[in-house]
Amino acid sequence: MAGLTALEGAALVGGGIYMLVMGLLGSPESPQQAEMGGLTLIALGLIPLFAARGLLRRRSWSRGPALITQIIALPVAWTLLRSHGALIPVGIILAAVVLTALYQLVRPTTVEALGIRRPGTTPDA
Repeated sequence: MAGLTALEGAALVGGGIYMLVMGLLGSPESPQQAEMGGLTLIALGLIPLFAARGLLRRRSWSRGPALITQIIALPVAWTLLRSHGALIPVGIILAAVVLTALYQLVRPTTVEALGIRRPGTTPDA
């Protein structure tokens, strides 16, 4: 689960670096838009990377950002699945990663391992 979250973060950071470099060195239609898009992707990629680190360390706070990352990635996967050509396999892979990560994040064993109490339970004395 931490690995999948880190993979998504690394993909976002990698895409952001690519956009930033192409905005600086390439000849995009709008260099400023490419640079800002790259910086935005890098910033968004740091969230799942920090969440993955927290998941590895079994920090309860890390589940929230990891879940939000997956929920945001679902419409992206759907859009890729409805596109044409080479983007369809990318959408399939992203959908598989997102659904697997979501399942892992909501499993009772994960909740327990992260020390998150479920509603209606009392802490052990």
